Amino acid sequence: MDLTGGFIPLLAGLLCGVLSGFGIGGGSLLILWLTIAAKVSPEQARVLNLLYFLPTAGISVAVHGKNRFVKWSVAIPAALGGMAASLIVLWLIPEADAPWVKKGFGLLLIAAGLRELLARPGARKSEEE
Repeated sequence: MDLTGGFIPLLAGLLCGVLSGFGIGGGSLLILWLTIAAKVSPEQARVLNLLYFLPTAGISVAVHGKNRFVKWSVAIPAALGGMAASLIVLWLIPEADAPWVKKGFGLLLIAAGLRELLARPGARKSEEE
C-alpha cells in the first residue's frame, strides 16, 4: 500500500490536525507518521512539519484568541523570543542534526508525556487559574 499519496496522507493530516487543535502536539505525531509509515527522511519530515504547522497554528491561535484562551502578554514576547532564537540557530548551525539535539528533544517529549500521564485529575485545572 502506498502511504505517500492519496487518502492515507489526508487521513493522517486530519488526525494530526485534530490533535493540533487541542494543543496536544499533532506535529510531533505527523513527524512519526512521515518517518515510519511514509518513509520520508527525518530532514524532510521536519521541513514538512514546519509547513504543516503554519496553517494549523494560525487557525488554532485565531480560534483560541477569539475564545479568550490566549494570554497575549505572555504569548507575544514568547513568540518573538522563539523567532529570534530560531533565526540565530539557523544562522549559527546550518546543519542542526547533532545527536545531542535529537536526544534532548526526545527527553523533553518523554518528560511532557509522563507529566500528562501522571497528572492528577483536576490538578491541571488549578494550575491554569
